[in-house]
Amino acid sequence: MANSFPTIIPGLRSPFVQTKGIVYFARMLDKIRLAASGKLPDGWQAKRGDVKGSFDWLCCLFLKIDYAALEAETLKGDKSDDELLAWAFAHGRQPDEQEIEVWNAFMTKRGWRDAGTPFVTERLAEIGLPSDAVLTMFEFIDLDEGRLQLGGR
Repeated sequence: MANSFPTIIPGLRSPFVQTKGIVYFARMLDKIRLAASGKLPDGWQAKRGDVKGSFDWLCCLFLKIDYAALEAETLKGDKSDDELLAWAFAHGRQPDEQEIEVWNAFMTKRGWRDAGTPFVTERLAEIGLPSDAVLTMFEFIDLDEGRLQLGGR
């Protein structure tokens, strides 16, 4: 996958952004909206939605919702992020505070000393950076999208 660095996509928020305390959900909604408007790069389609292992898939698994149903609800255009999360809770499950804390810790640390480490290393190599430039996938995303500067951890 050819990659120009940084990859700036207006309207795509950091995975660290929280909706009612849950990381990544807002970014997933952004990806849905951007894909529908033709503003999400073609190369991103393969890791969007219910693709096993993708962050979208993990988020839907955590909330026990169907990605296609969330996408359809999002594209109606009549709900805010908070309202879409409430919809997800009503159609899936509502995690408690402790589950959200574990989810956030898992997601924000993905790629650091776990099965995701090789992917972070591979993505860093794709943009010509050393394997220790960042430690997690969330950090890589923010670096790749121009929100994080090297040494800015």
